[in-house]
Amino acid sequence: MPSAPSPPPFPKFATVEDERRHRKQRLAAAFRLFGHYGFDEGSAGHITARDPELLDHFWVNPLGKHFKRIQVKDLLLVDGAGEVVEGDRPVNRAAFAIHSQIHAARPEVVSAAHSHSVHGKAWASLHRPLDPITQDACAFFEDHVVVDDFTGAVFELDEGRRIADALGGCKAAILANHGLLTVGRTVDEAVWWFITMDRTCHAQLLAEAAGTPVLIDPGHASTTAGQVGGYRAGWMQFQPLYDWIVEEQPDLLTE
Repeated sequence: MPSAPSPPPFPKFATVEDERRHRKQRLAAAFRLFGHYGFDEGSAGHITARDPELLDHFWVNPLGKHFKRIQVKDLLLVDGAGEVVEGDRPVNRAAFAIHSQIHAARPEVVSAAHSHSVHGKAWASLHRPLDPITQDACAFFEDHVVVDDFTGAVFELDEGRRIADALGGCKAAILANHGLLTVGRTVDEAVWWFITMDRTCHAQLLAEAAGTPVLIDPGHASTTAGQVGGYRAGWMQFQPLYDWIVEEQPDLLTE
């Protein structure tokens, strides 16, 4: 039998400038994909990418620019105090409150993604973790939390710190009555987890509307999580989406 094709290599960079450009290109593509999937809700929603050199700084979308219009040149660089040090538009206060605390608590996290996607916030209203009802859902088996004390929009650092503490070492959180949050060691991984988590919420909502889903047993769910839930698996799943959106909308790479 022919051997399975080898996956593309995990990226390596000769210079910090090359790595920064790579992260920013992935980030701009991520916003276009969020726009494509309808994850926008006015000015809500944000994805960050830690700067590879200034580790307490991150790149983020400007407040009030639609996901479908974001280009690399639009991205803001925000420092550890919440000041915009590159870019000419304001930053979303909630983006800084949430993402600064996650990046501070999780040094291995390069990217975090949050939005008020329809299926994510519908599921979040139930204050329940996702069940292992599909292979794809197993990526989140015992690797996500429910932050179930909604107190309003997140504008204060203490509220962001509470979310980061609840997230712990997991890849994802369901923010009750709010939406979804995912993290990753690459922009690619964090964004893929968000996309597939929203779809997983949709699948469980559909399944429960039709009847009572049969759960995958914990042993098989744990095995499957090891197969589909690792950071390299998350990175890999993003690659065809990146290739497609860049070919479809090459202007997103404009610097």
